[in-house]
Amino acid sequence: MAEREFEHYWARSGATAEGSRFGAYIAITPRHRTGFPSYFAICENRSFRQKDLAEEAAAAALAAVLTLEEDGTPVFPDGYTGFADDAPADEI
Repeated sequence: MAEREFEHYWARSGATAEGSRFGAYIAITPRHRTGFPSYFAICENRSFRQKDLAEEAAAAALAAVLTLEEDGTPVFPDGYTGFADDAPADEI
């Protein structure tokens, strides 16, 4: 799990079990306890066989976040897909 601090939010990455596979996510939590966390799926149409690979994908996505919108929505660079297209198929 990775985390970053923004002006009004904490952002944390992680992985969650989805049956026998894992999905990657970023959780955005208000710093001043004035709301609930928001969860953003990373690579929604891709799941991972190994939890550590899902966590790595989520951490890489969190590192790519440029900023957060006022409501906490992550802003990524133009053209960012979140996919490591050069990853071997058996690792995904």
